[in-house]
Amino acid sequence: MADDALSAHFAAQEQQGGVEAPPLQVVGVSKDYEVGDRIAHVIRDLTLTLHASEIVSIVGPSGCGKSTLLNVVSGLVPPTSGQVLWHGKPLKGVPSRAGYMLQKDLLLPWATALENVLIGLDIQGVSRGVARSKAVNMLDRLGLKGFADAYPSTLSGGMRQRVALARTLVTNPEVMLLDEPFAALDFQSKLLIENDTARLVRSEHRSVLLITHDVEEAVSMSDRVLVLSQRPTVVVRNYDIDLPGDRVDMMAARKSPLFQDYVHSIWNNLQKPSV
Repeated sequence: MADDALSAHFAAQEQQGGVEAPPLQVVGVSKDYEVGDRIAHVIRDLTLTLHASEIVSIVGPSGCGKSTLLNVVSGLVPPTSGQVLWHGKPLKGVPSRAGYMLQKDLLLPWATALENVLIGLDIQGVSRGVARSKAVNMLDRLGLKGFADAYPSTLSGGMRQRVALARTLVTNPEVMLLDEPFAALDFQSKLLIENDTARLVRSEHRSVLLITHDVEEAVSMSDRVLVLSQRPTVVVRNYDIDLPGDRVDMMAARKSPLFQDYVHSIWNNLQKPSV
């Protein structure tokens, strides 16, 4: 279905009380860059959908364009062709109610943990008293009770990333765009913050698009895993992850007999040459 027709289709569904358009769709998106006297083709005719209350991970070879894709869907970089749709409507600028979290925590070193979490709420114009209450509550929920007045230099890497996660969650994003946010953490810290992220996201019915190099992280956290090819990148496989349990305990997910089957299959897909 053509881009304009797809937009009209979902708009008509909403007007008629039909199926609501998903929060995020990427429709036939390509992205090219000029590099000197040549054109670098990074993304080619890529299509994906993120449904409401769904966690989708994207894995692919290093340098295949995963972060570029996230920049396109967040409105930071325009696509060369194709469309990004938010609730069935073409993206214009940066989408509202979307939270973006990177591998680097990007905390302000001169601000306390609480002050860092307050930044997004200040931008939203939330009154200081309400904002402070929300920020303290979010820090407490992420295991940082008593650290509101701590500066980033006094916190461990895992604690700093929890502050960054609190800053993302406290603004009540409907969709979270995560670009390898746990990659720099040690195994224990990674599992713990993955647990907290999954618990808060699933309990509040948020949607998540997660970029990761860690196949085990992708399988344990996600409802679906999309495998990308080498550049110019396309989706080569879509895995529906069906593991038992409530999907908020990463170690329990890893104990499922199906877990290693998914990991091995996805890893084999990553070894295949570009399409």
